[in-house]
Amino acid sequence: MSEATDPTSAGTDVPWWRRGVVYQVYIRSFADGDGDGTGDIEGLRSRLPYLRDLGVDAVWINPWYQSPLADGGYDVTDYRVIEPRYGNVEQAERLIAEANGLGIKVIADLVPNHSSDQHVWFQEAIAAAPGDPARSRYHIRDGRGPDGAEPPTDWASVFGGPAWTRLDDGQWYLHLFAPEQPDLNWDHPEVRDEFHAVLRFWLDRGIDGFRIDVAHGLVKDPTFPDLGAETQQILGSPRKANHAHWDRDGVHEIVRGWREILDGYDDRMMVAEAWVAPNRLSLYLRPDEYHQSFNFSFLESPWDAEQFGTVITEGAAAAAEVGSTSTWVLSNHDVMRETTRYGLPNDTNWRTWPVTGPVDALDVDLGRRRARAAALLFLGLPGSAYIYQGEELGLPEAWDLPAEVLDDPVWERSGHTQKGRDGCRVPLPWTADGPSLGFGDGKPWLPQPIGWSDLAAEVQADDAASSLSLYRMALALRRRWAAADEELEVLDLGADVVAYRRGSGMTCVVNMGDEPIDLPEHTEILLRSDPAGDGRLAPDDAVWLR
Repeated sequence: MSEATDPTSAGTDVPWWRRGVVYQVYIRSFADGDGDGTGDIEGLRSRLPYLRDLGVDAVWINPWYQSPLADGGYDVTDYRVIEPRYGNVEQAERLIAEANGLGIKVIADLVPNHSSDQHVWFQEAIAAAPGDPARSRYHIRDGRGPDGAEPPTDWASVFGGPAWTRLDDGQWYLHLFAPEQPDLNWDHPEVRDEFHAVLRFWLDRGIDGFRIDVAHGLVKDPTFPDLGAETQQILGSPRKANHAHWDRDGVHEIVRGWREILDGYDDRMMVAEAWVAPNRLSLYLRPDEYHQSFNFSFLESPWDAEQFGTVITEGAAAAAEVGSTSTWVLSNHDVMRETTRYGLPNDTNWRTWPVTGPVDALDVDLGRRRARAAALLFLGLPGSAYIYQGEELGLPEAWDLPAEVLDDPVWERSGHTQKGRDGCRVPLPWTADGPSLGFGDGKPWLPQPIGWSDLAAEVQADDAASSLSLYRMALALRRRWAAADEELEVLDLGADVVAYRRGSGMTCVVNMGDEPIDLPEHTEILLRSDPAGDGRLAPDDAVWLR
């Protein structure tokens, strides 16, 4: 790493979220503080110094609310209560204060599209008779066909199977995800008022921001039309404007109400999980809506220079048009880890590959090299970067978890055609030994793969060539060379090369071709993804220059 002089620093009036690095914590698998095999708030508190030393600006915590965990916490029974397995509200407040004291903001995950079927509202609904007002907070309808025995529409669940489940009295309720997650009716004023109150509850307790789950899914077409099988896929959503239940124009009125609340507090933000077409994303980023939205096109790009170049150019331009900055992300709790994803051929369906194979299609070393190069690619871009826990350790997907330990509802609802998302949710390895490699004192809720002891944080901490060291160096350099401005100049260095220059003078070059290339003119190398690289840039290698 260079000891170069700092460039001009960013102005103090720049909001932290515009250029910050956010670390995503899947709390169930981050660190276990009480030895019950499940991650929790106290475990996270104990690792705050690690996150400080890593160099992140904020931490986003996946849902920590009271939940039966039918879908890993995205089935909420009470948004004002912490799930007891994770802790309590007082511990959450203490975590927020301690993180802030270390210079780390805290972002909470909010789940407004659906609740748990154990939520008091849904329990009231199913206890009431058809037509009772208690049912109107959800989408509960009569079925079709003789005796209403067929679902009201052909809509499919994101997790597989139909999106409707029949109640004992014959009516059907909508759940775009698992049956344990009934969709809320956002046309109901009580639903809107409740979430306004929930936002204020956590803002009053110091939360710095919200990540909004299924931000594009709140509003449904009141005519409930059929969709046809071709537009519906497991763990996906079509990028179609005004779809019957995705990306409908009505969501924006709801978001504007949320933004008005956040604007009443100092220095708070919202980021949207909106799986929409690129030309629709800017609608979510207007000045009175979300501060940012995830750029999933970047995550979904195969290892191809042309496609990455297009996504970078279009993503940065779209965000700038509405006064925002783009978010760059390689992985999260819903997708295969990039260390494994990049080791598969570009035409592989990585969601089904753990079941369908072929197993020998995976090139482990290739995936590791490309993941390191991709780290420099996305950490050098203007805007904010989101790191998923364990990404900095270079963890691979635990794609071969045995069926008997799988927890994700996708496994059963897909008819065992997809293993689901457990492979990226395995508890982290902190030490080289112990019953759970330092995750906690008990048996972890998902088994850790053989070989993960070599990837433990303590093992990598003193290895200058490790993935952890690469991320630490990159984040330190990012503060000096990539967070001082929001300028981006995409460079043409060949068809197989992704390259750009930042306003500070830092240049990023990534070779996605099959042959080494010459480095462009430079005064020094700031950082390289392959520490053993020579004077040329090898395939699947990346470099930061100035």
